[in-house]
Parts: sequence; structure tokens; C-alpha cells
Amino acid sequence: MSYVDEIFARVKAQNPGEPEFHQAVEEVLESLRVVIERNEEVYRREALLERLTTPERSVLFRVPWVDDKGQVQVNNAYRVQFNGAIGPYKGGMRFHPSVNLSIMKFLAFEQTFKNSLTGLPIGGGKGGSDFNPKGKSDREVMAFCQSLITELYKYIGADTDVPAGDIGVGAREVGYMFGQYKRIQGVYEGVFTGKGLTYGGSKARTEATGYGLLYLTREMLKCNGIDIAGKTVAVSGAGNVATYAIQKAWQMGAKPVTCSDSNGWIYDPDGIDVDTLIEVKQVKRARLTEYAKARPNSVYHEGKGVWTTKCDVALPCATQNELLIDDAKALVANGCIAVCEGANMPTSLDATKYLQANGVLFCPGKAANAGGVATSALEMSQNSERLSWSFEEVDAKLQGIMVNIFHSLDDAAKEYGMEGNYVAGANIAGFLKVANAMLAQGVV
Repeated sequence: MSYVDEIFARVKAQNPGEPEFHQAVEEVLESLRVVIERNEEVYRREALLERLTTPERSVLFRVPWVDDKGQVQVNNAYRVQFNGAIGPYKGGMRFHPSVNLSIMKFLAFEQTFKNSLTGLPIGGGKGGSDFNPKGKSDREVMAFCQSLITELYKYIGADTDVPAGDIGVGAREVGYMFGQYKRIQGVYEGVFTGKGLTYGGSKARTEATGYGLLYLTREMLKCNGIDIAGKTVAVSGAGNVATYAIQKAWQMGAKPVTCSDSNGWIYDPDGIDVDTLIEVKQVKRARLTEYAKARPNSVYHEGKGVWTTKCDVALPCATQNELLIDDAKALVANGCIAVCEGANMPTSLDATKYLQANGVLFCPGKAANAGGVATSALEMSQNSERLSWSFEEVDAKLQGIMVNIFHSLDDAAKEYGMEGNYVAGANIAGFLKVANAMLAQGVV
């Protein structure tokens, strides 16, 4: 049995009932097989893959809090600090009922390589809770966040672990968590990113993941002789990533025609109107049925279906495993030429392979959606220097980072004889930096 196969069997045996984590490890290790076989003797001796697939620390704890009726509620919370070889752990906090240890480990594992690809000194981590902020009052959200940080503060810090937002965690939640950390520790430091602009946040952070996704998508198309201008784009999701991907697509001359939420999806033949989408989802916090009412030419559909739309470029920006094999077949049948992941692992492994086998340009989330964490790292830099950069400065740095990410994964794929396989290229480029740092630091 090869070293890769041994490690994957070990991961499954030691982490039972964690399918998302198994999927992430399998996808990464398969694409790294050629690199690992080339260095197998050293990697085996140093147990590199055993260490790489085991979190350095996983913190699991309960979060008790009191709701507006005086009833005590209890949620589960997690922080997985997966790999700190190249810098402090960095990754978001997710508040959603689906959160469990498997999802946190998969996200933290992926974050390790994503953060490495940015070229910035940040390690991989992720955290969250099965708490659902939807329908909760501001006081309830504050009570939960303060209780969570009363335990989590022991494990985070500006030079240790710097969380950020994710699904269910926006400026409100980050503000409450940062405030409680400051209250307990008595220090004012950049322990969270995604903060408000009045207390250390970075301009362009809200837009960063969506904008970064389009910067990389445009560069990928350009390097394959394709202009993004004039292309029809299908987007899933209706949160920050999807909203600002749609906005930047318009700015590049493309036409985004779909968006979605957990209940259904919109097709707008005139193109998704960003102002209306922001009003519905960010101001009113309403369902997309309200978008359809405001835009009479648009059509609202219940359930799934975004990927049945005829498009040139598909940008899954919602959640993991939202683009499955039948969706991939529909995209190919409708002439889709490129898929770039705005979410974390939104495409199943068989769907990814089908898209690649049918000539669709495919870039994985660890590269394509790295704009958010890259800008978070820029926020960390601003906090350390006690500076605040302009929107234009941050946006220019973001664009440069995303273009460099594409070329680093493109070069890695070519070097190992897999030209055009951007999944392999991203994993190889991200892996080598982390692996070399781990080997240099000894058995720790």
C-alpha cells in the first residue's frame, strides 16, 4: 500500500463518522500523490502526512446562554487549530445548525493550504457553533457571543489564533466577540478580523472574497485566451461572497443572472440587480421572494436549480457540496466553460472530475475564494502597524494576491506534468510551502 493510501486509511479509522473531513483529505492527498511519491522516503521518516492530517489542537466546549424569555440555552462550539507552521492560525467562525466537528476539521484543513497560497504568513484554523443567529434578537446574539468568548479567549490572540467571520457571523457577531475578548484580557489587539471600520477593521474586507473570486476567474480565463467581458455568469448564494462576486462581474463586463438562498433561487434575464439584492438580503434580511416582487422580469424557483441555467461561467458561492454530479452534467450540457469555487468545497469530488474530464476550467475554493482571508491578513498588518489603508490600496493588494495565486498554482501544475489541472496545482503549491516549513521546524 502506498504512503498516500496508508494515510487516507488512517484518517478514516481515526476520525469515524466525519465524511466532510474524509472528503477533503482524499481530494488533497490524491492530487498530491505525484509530489509525495517523489519525496516518500523523507516524508515517511518524518511522519509528515500523519502530522499534516492531524489537527495541532481541537477545542470543543459548551456555550450556555440565556434567551429573551429567561430560558437557558446550550450550544456546542469548536475551534480547530490545524496547522501553525507558517504563522498564527487564521480562519473564520461559523454559526449555523449544521456545524459539527467534521465540518470544522475539513474547513481548517482546507484553510491551511488556502492561507499558504496567499503568500502571507498565516496558518490554518476554523471554528464555530451550531447556534443559529437567524431570528435571534441583538441581545440574544450578544449573550451567546460573550459566553462563547468567555471560554475561547484562552486559545486565541493576535499572534496565536485570529478568527474572523463566516456563515452566520458578520460585523455584529464579530463586534460582540471582540468586545468580550477585550473586556476579559484587558488588551486592545487585532485578535479578530472583519471588525467594524471604527475599531480596526479594513476597508474592502466585506467585498474581498467576492471581488477576489472574480480577479482570479478573470486571470484564469485570460491565460486560456478567453475574455470575461460579455460572458453569462451563474452564481449561487446571496451572502457577501455571492453579492460582491455579482457586483464585480458586472464591473468586468459580464452578466450575472442567478443567485440563491436556502429556500430557492432567482433567474433574472436582465441580470441580477445588486442594489435590490443588498436591500432584500442585507437590509431587510428577507427571502429572495422579495427580490422577485421588486424585479418583475425575474423568476423565483423553490429548491435547487441554479446550475440548470445556461451560462458560460459558474460560481458556487453558497456552501459545501452544493454542486453535485447531475449539476455538473447540466453545466457541461449547457456549454459552461469555467467553474470557480467561491465557497469552501462546494463541488463534490465526482462532479469536479466530470467537469475536468469534459474540458471545463475548474479552480478550487482554496485558491479562488482566498481573497477573504488574504484581506483579513492585510487587516492584521494594519492593526500591527496602527494604520488604516484606503479602499483602493487594499483592493489593489487583493488583486495582486489573487493574480499571484493563480500563477503559482498554474506553475505548480505544469511543473508536475498536470498542466490545466488547477485543483492539483493549488494543492501542490499550498502543500509544499507548509511541508517545507514543518520539516524545517523539527518534530513539533
